[in-house]
Amino acid sequence: MRSVDHPSCQDGTVTTTELSVDDAVERAVALAARPGRTVLGIAGAPGAGKSTLARRIVAAVDTAHGTGTAVQVPMDGFHLANAALEALGRHDRKGAIDTFDAAGYVALVRRLASVDDEAASDDDEVAGDGEAAPGDEVASGDGVVWAPDFDRRVDEPIAGSIAVPRTTRLVVSEGNYLLDTAAPWSALVDLFTETWACVVDDRVRVDRLVGRHMRHGRDHEAARTWALEVDGVNAARVAATVGRASRTIRT
Repeated sequence: MRSVDHPSCQDGTVTTTELSVDDAVERAVALAARPGRTVLGIAGAPGAGKSTLARRIVAAVDTAHGTGTAVQVPMDGFHLANAALEALGRHDRKGAIDTFDAAGYVALVRRLASVDDEAASDDDEVAGDGEAAPGDEVASGDGVVWAPDFDRRVDEPIAGSIAVPRTTRLVVSEGNYLLDTAAPWSALVDLFTETWACVVDDRVRVDRLVGRHMRHGRDHEAARTWALEVDGVNAARVAATVGRASRTIRT
C-alpha cells in the first residue's frame, strides 16, 4: 500500500520540514526511484513559484531516471472555462477556489494515485526489456490517463492535453488549494504521497504576479490591482493551510 507523508507532531506541536529548492529537487529524484508511483502535490499562493519548481523537478527526474519518468499535471487545468465563469458571475475573480472544478481535480488525483506498487513494478520489468517505453504506451493508449492543461496564451483550460502513462513513476501536480480544508479539496492530502508548500516573501511574490499579468496584456496599474486584490485574497486562504504540508520549500 502506498505510504502518505504527513507533518510530524511533537509535544502537541505540528512541525513541517523546510527545504531549499535544491534539496527539494534532490528529494523528488529519490522519490522517483522508490517502488511504485509517487504522486507529489505542490501547493502555494499565486506567484509562489509552484510551476517553476514542478518543471525543475520533472527535468531533474527525467535526467536522472530517463525521459518520461516524471509528468507534470497542473491543477490549473481544472479552471472553469471563461464562458462558464461569465455565466456564473465569477470571471472578475478568476483563480478563487470556486472557479475550479474541484471534484474533477480530486477525481483525477485519485485515479493517478491508484496505480499500485505491483502494477508499477510489473511495468518496470517490461520497460526494462524495451517493450513498453512511455512513448509506446501513449501511442497504444493502454493504461494512459489523459489530464487537462491550462494555456495562459488563451487563458483557458485545454482538455486531454497531458498523457500520464501507466509506467510514470512520479506525477507532480501543483496548485493553490491542494492543502485546503474545505471538501472536496480536503481529500487531497491523503491521496498525495507528499504535499509540499512553496513559501516566499510577499513582496517578491507580488512582483512576480505583476510581471506575469503585464506579460499577458494588463497595464501596470491593472496588473498590480489584480495581484493585490484578487490574487491577494487567494494567497491569504492558501497561507492559512501551509501547516498541513509535509514539507515547505523556500522559493
